[in-house]
Amino acid sequence: MLHLIFQSPIDTALLGRISPGDEVVCLDNAVLNLLRTGRLHTALHDLLTHSRISVIQTDIALRGIAATELVNGIAVITYSDLVQLTVHHPHIQSWS
Repeated sequence: MLHLIFQSPIDTALLGRISPGDEVVCLDNAVLNLLRTGRLHTALHDLLTHSRISVIQTDIALRGIAATELVNGIAVITYSDLVQLTVHHPHIQSWS
């Protein structure tokens, strides 16, 4: 399943709904929750052991965030990559 997260702040209960093998894309202000120095650092690190987390490059750039400021393992993708993920995953859950 593909999870599209728009909400900020991200609730830790939401992260608990992500199953192993799911993919997550954080969009808009949700990217603010993915910083290495953020409160979700440990939860995100744990999630990355079994799921992929991505952000759209332009979303972090618009907020002045460098990829090096994100939790290690978070992928930076393009909108074209996001389209490919939506094609690949027949089930999409949007969290806003």
